Amino acid sequence: MRSLVIFLGLALAGALVFTVLSVSAPPAERAAQRPAAETLQARLKRLPADHRGWARLATEYVDQARITGDPSYYAKADGAVANAVRLRPEDDAVLTAQAALAAGRHEFAESKRLAERAIAANPWSAAAHGVLADARTQLGDLRGAAEAVDEMLNLRPGVAAFARASYAAELRGDVAGARRYLEYAEHDAFAPADHAYARYYLGELALHSGDLATAAGWYAKALQAYPAYTPALAGQARAAALAGRTAEALKLYESVVARLPLPQYLIEQGETRIKAGQPADWTLLRAQQRLFDAAGVRDDLTWAEFEADHGDPALAVRHARAEYARNPNLVAADALAWALFRAGEPKQALTYAKKATATGWRNPLIAYHRARIEQALGLPARPDPKFDPALSALARFS
Repeated sequence: MRSLVIFLGLALAGALVFTVLSVSAPPAERAAQRPAAETLQARLKRLPADHRGWARLATEYVDQARITGDPSYYAKADGAVANAVRLRPEDDAVLTAQAALAAGRHEFAESKRLAERAIAANPWSAAAHGVLADARTQLGDLRGAAEAVDEMLNLRPGVAAFARASYAAELRGDVAGARRYLEYAEHDAFAPADHAYARYYLGELALHSGDLATAAGWYAKALQAYPAYTPALAGQARAAALAGRTAEALKLYESVVARLPLPQYLIEQGETRIKAGQPADWTLLRAQQRLFDAAGVRDDLTWAEFEADHGDPALAVRHARAEYARNPNLVAADALAWALFRAGEPKQALTYAKKATATGWRNPLIAYHRARIEQALGLPARPDPKFDPALSALARFS
């Protein structure tokens, strides 16, 4: 899910689940802001007291953690943030970098606290309002998130703000509004990666509306703009699998996980293998789980969803309860509902399924889960016959 996996690095090569937006300027814009002949690291060697430079380096390391799937970048971000804090702890850019790092580790309450401090220090910081919007979304405060998005749109209308506004509209069930804001983002983009980002999410909107042909077209256009944009390649794999072309999808997934072995893609690949009559191998997925745990990234959501569909429902419930306790958002509510259902507790599950669907969000997976739960309770419900539960991970909005 876009913001529910947090918007932190605009040009993913993208949320947690997780695909993401820049906390400051897009990567291409950031590069343009410093001399081409001098890297940021070189500048910091020359000017070690540049607190904003250290803050910017920290956010770039957080971006890289998502771009590469390598959680060791969080440790590097820690070091850069520590230098920035030592130099100027109350600076808005420093606080925003701290908030971005906390969000990257799924510490959304802490991210919100730090973003609010950054805004108190500088109410005109669009970057801080963006991080605050993301954190509030994760914490289930959609009204507060919308207010932060509006502030960002007023301060710096552009790709990052339009993309957040798109997701806010989608969560309200306003698919047309979500599409319109992504079109604004696509028209406003100037860097190839930014074009790819907007086109990819236009493809995702089409995919989850059941229009596979339009989705495939947007994914192809995203790759035309930026061939290294791995999410668009994963989108093509998704579209092929959902269209029944599992051999083509598996070939694409091989390239995807070779580039970026994120848990979302590994689960999608495993489900596609099962659909094709092949055994799934979750070895690399478990290895990634250990790496993220070691880096301090707490991702109960992914493991709740995975265990409910492919492992131990009781363990799924424990993960889902932990996630919902920290981050009571729509996706966490759905994960808890589905875990409870799979553990044989449909009555409890319905409470959370209703929370997950309360805003009118038109998400096919969440709608399917609620219909299955209601059906089990003898309520009038009819799961969408076009929805393929064997490929449920492919319906998660990345």
